[in-house]
Amino acid sequence: MKTECNPEQLEFDNVGRRKLVAAFDGEHISSDGGLTLLHQTDQRFGLMRKFAACFKDMRRPELIEHSVEELVRQRVFGIACGYEDLVDHQTLRNDPLLAAVVGKSEPHKQALASPSTLNRLELTPADATPEARYRKVVYDGPAIENFFVDAFLDAHREPLREVVLDLDATDDPIHGTQEGRFFHGYYGNYCYLPLYIFAGDFLLCATLRTSDVDASAGALEQVQRIVSRIRARWPTTRIILRADSGFARDELMAWCEQNGVDFVFGLARNARLEAMIEPDLLLVHAVSVEEREGAPVRAYRELRYRTLDSWTRERRVVAKAEWLGDKFNPRFVVTSLRPEQHEARTLYEQLYCARGDMENRIKEQQLDLFADRTSAHTLRANQLRLWFASVAYVLLNLLRHFGLKGTELERAQAGTIRLKLLKLAAIVRVSVRRVVLSLSAAAPVREVFARIAQQLLTVPAASS
Repeated sequence: MKTECNPEQLEFDNVGRRKLVAAFDGEHISSDGGLTLLHQTDQRFGLMRKFAACFKDMRRPELIEHSVEELVRQRVFGIACGYEDLVDHQTLRNDPLLAAVVGKSEPHKQALASPSTLNRLELTPADATPEARYRKVVYDGPAIENFFVDAFLDAHREPLREVVLDLDATDDPIHGTQEGRFFHGYYGNYCYLPLYIFAGDFLLCATLRTSDVDASAGALEQVQRIVSRIRARWPTTRIILRADSGFARDELMAWCEQNGVDFVFGLARNARLEAMIEPDLLLVHAVSVEEREGAPVRAYRELRYRTLDSWTRERRVVAKAEWLGDKFNPRFVVTSLRPEQHEARTLYEQLYCARGDMENRIKEQQLDLFADRTSAHTLRANQLRLWFASVAYVLLNLLRHFGLKGTELERAQAGTIRLKLLKLAAIVRVSVRRVVLSLSAAAPVREVFARIAQQLLTVPAASS
């Protein structure tokens, strides 16, 4: 007689003389034990509380099941743990550990917000629109923009002597009929063109833009806002802007010159510039052939340069004349820094070229934290999606700076942090007084996890 099998039980090949079976029947188990580290980081800096304050909640308090702070915490923690889509929260809403760190008083009994509830945050319209009266939670865009700058400032106990602001634009491909859909010739697809501004690995700005604009569009306004906010807290801090040639615009450079902000921008090469360093190009080629057996050779030259009609004044340009072994590679940067502050080679190789690390931060945003999941219909909703991913980055970066410092993971990227530290199976037991996690005694990161938890305890708690 054929035995009835349990459809929930999975059977595998034997292991030795024993059968190997499995079932998804373990209650109160979480696959994200590292949420405890995110919770500790959040509590030390008050990050989610401050982010939630950027939303206006017009719901009737007596009818609310999920506060705005709980909603944003659920969404941001989910992204940090690798759950990129709202539909993932259909099952995540029953995760007892996520419920605990989100703030539910009975995490083993209370379900978290459903995907449709979380989606209402993205559907929030601007206050001025007629639809606003039907949407009960509305986000404040300027407040969120300032939140990122304040998170950077709050992370430093003492003012920094110097802050280098890196600016860059990147493509965010879209694959539907979203609002603001344009084809970008350089990237060769339909996309948005977000503007990012970083200070080191701290994210200060993530602004979603349509791709029918110049790479520097809106950069001046964002720089003015960020600089004024930094100077309000750190009036003596020196500020330098750094970016590629897409930002070498007279309007931005002139503002910097008038407001005591230095800059070093890439400068697109042209026939006039190349003619000015033609002797240097010939020289490096000759040295390569005669003395270096064809190996690459470079030399630097100081120039004074002004465009024919787009610049309002002459500026310092540093030129790199380089022979790569098979072709010339002339490069130029324009700067407000004086030669006695940074000589040509140092300026180019140590200051300007360091901006390349910003591209790694953007990759973290898009590849590890799903900042390119902008598939909502409206530009406003997609901007909020970008900000959710950005807040997840800020949270992980604070964990990296204050928890991972001195460990083998102190320079780990977001995806590695998730894989090594967040994805830990945990049995969750909830009593009247405690939420107790049982983590695997064989976990490879057992010692470093404990060290990180201890280091986070030493971080002073944020003021309310």
